[in-house]
Amino acid sequence: MLTKKTLVGLCFALLASAATVSAALADTVALNPDHPNRHKVVKGDTLWDISARFLRDPWRWPDVWHINPEIKNPHLIYPGDVIVLGVQDGKPVLQIERTAQSTSNLPTVKLSPQIRVSGLNSAIPAIAMDAIEPFLLRARVVSASEIENAPYVVAFEEGRQAVGTGSKIYARKMADAITPRFGVFHRGKAYRNPGAKKEDILGYETIQVADASVERAGDPTTLRITNAYRETLIGDNLFPQEEKDASRDFFPHAPEKATSGNIIAVADGVSKIGRNQVVALNLGTQNGMEPGHVLAVLQSGTTVRDTINPGANNMVKLPDERAGLLMVFRTFERVSYALVMQAERDIRLYDMVKNP
Repeated sequence: MLTKKTLVGLCFALLASAATVSAALADTVALNPDHPNRHKVVKGDTLWDISARFLRDPWRWPDVWHINPEIKNPHLIYPGDVIVLGVQDGKPVLQIERTAQSTSNLPTVKLSPQIRVSGLNSAIPAIAMDAIEPFLLRARVVSASEIENAPYVVAFEEGRQAVGTGSKIYARKMADAITPRFGVFHRGKAYRNPGAKKEDILGYETIQVADASVERAGDPTTLRITNAYRETLIGDNLFPQEEKDASRDFFPHAPEKATSGNIIAVADGVSKIGRNQVVALNLGTQNGMEPGHVLAVLQSGTTVRDTINPGANNMVKLPDERAGLLMVFRTFERVSYALVMQAERDIRLYDMVKNP
């Protein structure tokens, strides 16, 4: 009879020969049943997509990523690199096989030890950056009190109704301004919990429409638009420019504590949500959310009638079913933005999100 030790040894031997590792090994990240042995990185790849080729749960790539000691920047991956599946200390690992040709034009960048989305055009990103870039650069969630107290555009020069780059604008509530540079923001939808009263607002979506600089203090304050992304309108709010862009460093991981929330909005207002779409969650920093948190999307099971055994208790609630995975990429106090990474079925507004 085979001992437990022998069985474990056989499993590791199968892994070394690129066979599927049993998900029953609790301390081992489960592999995708159809995983390859190697993958050559091409332009358009993301770390998540590459990991999905090898792993059943692609968000767990940090658990199996092996840092090659001979590669200076192991968390930057480039087209031409080869990702190889191997085994180390009895566990699956992924590592880079980099040829002289693929390293000939690589820049040297000092990095902290984490998966990073690089501004370098040649390095592949962790996730689909084109989907989230507008929400990193020109979107904020602000509270009702911040909106109420924020400066606002009261008029344009020469009585215009809308203006663009180079135009003067006049704003009020700027007497205490301590910075000369502002972003002009248009207020969008109000975020609320499912079924909440109209006045119970988690925050407001705001979209930056322009950059502006102060030219003359006073009431009203005179500003000039230095860059316009959309038309500025009367009533748009002004907030001080953020000195740094939102984080682009994503280290995927599950929340440490049990977390439960809902999808409360979706970009573009679609009714069915799919992969690479941005959603808003009613979870924020006050709930412990941080960029990189991975959550499972669950759809509540419907209640059906038991027609085989009718009686007083013949209504049966079906189990909740997983609909996909999403990853938080930007957080605010009571709201977070997340990108849908996987969609096994149509994801809908107000679906539940929980630890994966």
